[in-house]
Amino acid sequence: MCGCSTHQSGNVGQTALPKDGSLTLRVDDMTCGHCAGTIQKAVESALPGTQVDADPASKLVSIRGTADLAAVAAIVTAAGYTPSTAA
Repeated sequence: MCGCSTHQSGNVGQTALPKDGSLTLRVDDMTCGHCAGTIQKAVESALPGTQVDADPASKLVSIRGTADLAAVAAIVTAAGYTPSTAA
């Protein structure tokens, strides 16, 4: 977990996923580029072939190459962050 902010707990919701094998999560406790890099590296390492765009300004993490919300949410949580579905 990044030491730059206070990471809060929360719940991951359910969402309909696009047919293109992509999804977007909101990670409110992703506060800087280091946080974004940590999330990107964690997901791409655990799910080879995925492409991750983590933007701390919008708090959104877009993942292409998988539609497995539960797996991605578990990876982000294990990295020390609190994912939720993007509204």
